[in-house]
Amino acid sequence: MNTKDQPFIFERSKPGRVGHSIPTLNIPEQNIDELIPNAYLRKIEPELPEVSELDIMRHYTALSKRNHGVDSGFYPLGSCTMKYNPKINENIARLEEFAYIHPYQPVEQVQGALELLFELQTSLAEITGMDQVTLQPAAGAHGEWTGLMMIRAFHEENGDFKRTKVIVPDSAHGTNPASATVAGFESVTVRTNDQGLVDLDHLQEVVGEDTAALMLTNPNTLGLFETYIKEMAAIIHKAGGKLYYDGANSNAILGITRPGDMGFDVVHLNLHKTFTGPHGGGGPGSGPVGVKKDLIPYLPKPILVKNGDIYDFDYARPKSIGRVKPYYGNFGINVRAYTYIRTMGAKGLRKVSEYAVLNANYMMRRLEPYYDLPYKQHCKHEFVISGRRQKKLGVRTLDIAKRLLDFGYHPPTIYFPLNVEECMMIEPTETESKETLDEFIEAMIQIAEEVEENPEIVQEAPHRTVISRLDETTAARKPILRYDKA
Repeated sequence: MNTKDQPFIFERSKPGRVGHSIPTLNIPEQNIDELIPNAYLRKIEPELPEVSELDIMRHYTALSKRNHGVDSGFYPLGSCTMKYNPKINENIARLEEFAYIHPYQPVEQVQGALELLFELQTSLAEITGMDQVTLQPAAGAHGEWTGLMMIRAFHEENGDFKRTKVIVPDSAHGTNPASATVAGFESVTVRTNDQGLVDLDHLQEVVGEDTAALMLTNPNTLGLFETYIKEMAAIIHKAGGKLYYDGANSNAILGITRPGDMGFDVVHLNLHKTFTGPHGGGGPGSGPVGVKKDLIPYLPKPILVKNGDIYDFDYARPKSIGRVKPYYGNFGINVRAYTYIRTMGAKGLRKVSEYAVLNANYMMRRLEPYYDLPYKQHCKHEFVISGRRQKKLGVRTLDIAKRLLDFGYHPPTIYFPLNVEECMMIEPTETESKETLDEFIEAMIQIAEEVEENPEIVQEAPHRTVISRLDETTAARKPILRYDKA
C-alpha cells in the first residue's frame, strides 16, 4: 500500500488521542480476577492505535472508496451472478418489524415474519417445480450438503447402503465434489463432450448400482443448456439414483423452465445471487433447498407450516436429517428475496432471464472475433471465452484480468471452468445497460489489440490502481496478517 497516500491506522496514531466515548457504568464494578480464571486473562495489553473519531471516520471512509461492488461499477463475475441489488429490498429488510425481532421470540409474536417466510418458501417451490422447500441452509454450498444428506438418508432408509458415489461433471462448480465428500460420498467425474455438454455415453459408463446422485447445474458452468437433460434424468432414475440441481445458474431459467420439470429431485437456490441479496466478503448468504415428494420426510427440522391461520414450526419429524442451521435461515436475506419476487412478479422474473441471456449473447458475439470461443452455440446467462491466442503472444488470461482493472472493471472469473484453457467466464446479468456492455466490450477489444501491438502494457498491468501487480503466490503462501511497525 502507498502509505503516503493512505497511511495505516497505526501510523495515524498519536499518544493520548481518543476516538470513543464510554458511558458511565450504572452497575457495580466487578473484579475481573474473580470472574475469569487467570489462565484466560490477557497478560499483555494490545497495542491499539490511539486516534480521534475524525481520524477513524476519514480513514475508513477513504478505504471504502477503494472497494469495488455492484453499486460502484460493472462486476461481470461469471458463475456468481453479481447483479444489482434493488434498494427497495434493503428498505423492507430494515423495517423495525423485521430488523428488531429476535429468533427466540414466541411464534405468536412474529406471525408476520413467519407468514413472509412461508410465502417465500411456497413461491420458491413454484419457481423450481419442487413440492416443498426449507429456508434453513445458509448458502449455496450449505444447500448442496443439505440436499446430499437428504439423498443419503433416503437411500439408507431403503437399505441402499451401497450407493456411495456422486457423479459430477468435469465443468462443475468446485463446491459440488467438495459437498459430496463432506456428505460422506465418493465423487466420480463425468466428461464433457465437444459441445460443452455432459457426455451421455460416458454417463452411462459411470452410472451403476453404487450411484447415489448426479449433481448438475443447467445451464452448466460453461453457460450452455444441457439439452439432453430428460435423457440424463432417465439414466439416473433408472439406476435408482437421484438428480441434484445446483441452482447457481438459475438466473438463466426463471419463469422459462423449472428444475422439477427437467426431472430433478432436489434443488438449491442462491438467494444472494439470483434473488438479489447482497453477497461477497464471506456472506451473508441463503441457500434454500427444495425437494420432490419422496424426500420431504428428510428435510431439516423444524419445518415451517401453516395450521389454519397460524404459522408454526413442526419439530415432530422422525426421519429428518436434523437441524442444519441455528434459528431458521438468514432472515434478512430471505426478506430481500421475498421483496424481489413480489416486486417482479411472474412476468418480471421471466424478463430477468430473457435480458440476462440477451446480454450474454450480445457480448459473446461481439468479443468472438478477438478471443477464442470454444463453444459456438448460443449461450445462456454467461459465456466462456479463451485467451489461447493471446497466450501465444506471451500474455496470459491473468494479465488480461489485471489490465481490466485499469479500465475500472472487476475482472470476470478466470481459469474456471478447468476444462477450458486460459478461460474467462463472463456474466453480464440482466441489470446492466447496453451502454455499460459496450464500454466493457471496447475495453476487452482494446486489450486484445494491445496484446498484438505492445504486450508489455498488458503483462505489467495494472498501471492506474493504488496497488500495483502483487506477488500472489507469496501472498497466498506467506500472508502477513498483522501490522508490524518494524
